[in-house]
Amino acid sequence: MSQTWSPASYQQNAAFVPALGAPLLAQLAAQPGERILDLGCGDGTLTEQIAAAGASVVGIDASPEMVAGAKNRGLDARVIDATELPFDREFDAVFSNAVLHWIADADAVLRGVFRALRPGGRFVGEFGGHTNIAAISVAMRAVFARRHLAYTRHWYYPSDEEYRERLEANGFAVQDIRLFPRPTPLPTGMSGWLRTFAVAQLNSVPEADRASVEQEIVELLRPSLCDQRGRWTADYVRLQFVAHKPQGETL
Repeated sequence: MSQTWSPASYQQNAAFVPALGAPLLAQLAAQPGERILDLGCGDGTLTEQIAAAGASVVGIDASPEMVAGAKNRGLDARVIDATELPFDREFDAVFSNAVLHWIADADAVLRGVFRALRPGGRFVGEFGGHTNIAAISVAMRAVFARRHLAYTRHWYYPSDEEYRERLEANGFAVQDIRLFPRPTPLPTGMSGWLRTFAVAQLNSVPEADRASVEQEIVELLRPSLCDQRGRWTADYVRLQFVAHKPQGETL
């Protein structure tokens, strides 16, 4: 079963994602009158802020539920697969926060973004990078292996060198790219994180065993990611970049 999203659950367990992504808007520097694509808009929290800067924004997401949440904010939001972008030289900028690590076919996304941008347009994004949630991933693998359950990885976490090469191979000029640790407090603990971001993995577990698998993962992680007061922190590492489509490029 693939990853699914609930706007209500996301607000409860993952409101930190758009909150921590908000500073990326300064890198985007949206201008009045610009046309901007928000790739993976979710419920539209950051899309709304881009629109407030005076830009004309189109938000896309693969989740109908999240797109419905964005539409409830009065935004132009559409259900579109990020690997099948239909746009051709329509946007001054493409923005993406905490989305690209969910998409295995990175090159398909980059080809579509490049095509969607006008010459000189910019691509500004942030997502999970190399070693993101390393401890969490190891704990899940260990518990699944002990119980003889099949584990499927659903994330793409490249290094800055790898992603720079992908950007350049798809025609972009990279202005800046960096990988940095960002330990992230989890307001609803590790259980809340697993129920929001590891749906695909947990739903592959027989229903009768799901609660005990979740609890075993939590307890395995407790010594390293939970402090003496019961506060959980995820071992996040982020990859942030700013790239441009060169002037004169029409691919």
